[in-house]
Amino acid sequence: MNLWQGEPAFPARPGKVVSIDGAAQRKVVGRRALGRWDPAGRGHDALATILAQNAIRDQALLPLRHGRMAATPWTYYRGAAAVMAADLASAPHTGITVQLCGDAHVLNFGLWNTPERNLAFDLRDFDETLQGPFEWDVKRFLASLVILARNNGVADSAAAAVAAGYAGYRQWMAKYAAWPELDIWYDAVSTEQLVDYTTADDDHRLDAIIEKQAAKRSNRGVFKKLTDVVDGSRRIVEDPPYRTHALADHYDELESIISQYQESIPDHISSLWSRFDLVDAVQQVVGVGSVGMRVFLTLSEERRTGDPIFLQMKQAGPSVYEQFLGPSPYDNHGSRVIHGQRMIQSATDMFVGWTSIAADDETGQRLDFYVRQFRDGKVIPKGEMIAPRLSQFATACGHVLARAHARSGDAEAIDDYLGKSAKAGESLAEFAFAYADQNDADHAQLARAVEDGTVAATEGWP
Repeated sequence: MNLWQGEPAFPARPGKVVSIDGAAQRKVVGRRALGRWDPAGRGHDALATILAQNAIRDQALLPLRHGRMAATPWTYYRGAAAVMAADLASAPHTGITVQLCGDAHVLNFGLWNTPERNLAFDLRDFDETLQGPFEWDVKRFLASLVILARNNGVADSAAAAVAAGYAGYRQWMAKYAAWPELDIWYDAVSTEQLVDYTTADDDHRLDAIIEKQAAKRSNRGVFKKLTDVVDGSRRIVEDPPYRTHALADHYDELESIISQYQESIPDHISSLWSRFDLVDAVQQVVGVGSVGMRVFLTLSEERRTGDPIFLQMKQAGPSVYEQFLGPSPYDNHGSRVIHGQRMIQSATDMFVGWTSIAADDETGQRLDFYVRQFRDGKVIPKGEMIAPRLSQFATACGHVLARAHARSGDAEAIDDYLGKSAKAGESLAEFAFAYADQNDADHAQLARAVEDGTVAATEGWP
């Protein structure tokens, strides 16, 4: 192969960016069409879609999942990515693809330490990541602003928040369209930039709050909070049903996960990991959408000094978008998640990896997992905290989402499609409010099913 005659130097791999004429794609889906939502054309029943996800989950935890989702329209939205995926797929899309976060709601943005120990603000959840139309992430993000605002008593600020979130995305996409590719890939949103976005002139406390929370939410901070000495050995403290040592049914799975995980990480990380000994492990319940997926939390200690590290090992199923966009090019869904994360994030936890095992049941169905540090300076926003400054926070999220899409897709094509007029922004805002209403109706459907006993549910939140 002659590398000097314009021939490809390497074979095509997942994530390859194909240039496209963004303005021409308006003939496929006009910008006004972005605002349309037709409940009659969605082609599925929301409750049936939710319940269909239960097949691969731990059946004992399903009532907790249903109870969390039924609590409020916001908790429903957090667990209903599959519902929205089907709804988004019910209408034509632009064909301008990126690596979707897949669940880009406003609380899936947060802070954590980069491998260089610098706090960065970025997307933080990739369970549903897949190549797909850029506007699907934007729609899920903007609709989340309306739903969160309503849920936190600031519904009057929803329109401003949606406008700000879109403006953050639009303005930064225009910038990225003119930047060299390497500059896009090196770009990151620092703590200082987040504070600049979200701190009012008379409020200078946010940076101190972030620093304090990051210090607590570290491996050493978690070690103090979540462990105790039992019979002379360090153990993770139980908090049933959210953390339990009930691993009798999963011991073989855990052993296999840990050993195979080491094969997925680079040699230099494997060398580092070999200096730690496993001390304890518990089964864990996390989030809303992830309840019922097998999740293990492990505690290991560095052999020489006893320094702790917590790894979370989380089951990964197919992305909710795969049935509409085609299967992932990766044969392991944990690998899909981690490769998507690396594509989207400005910097990724160096301990991330993946594995798969055969399920211990009659079907012998394979279970895929991905692995990450449990707490590494992670500062996860809470709705009640960001609600008073939702527009400012939404602007920062829009910036991050634009950078993720520019890294993995064609920034110029997205910029050209959106154009300089207000059409796209107005249409996306129209969709955000219409879909928030749909989410209210879908939540009410689940709540009725729980109330009449059709769907088993338990209350409670850790």
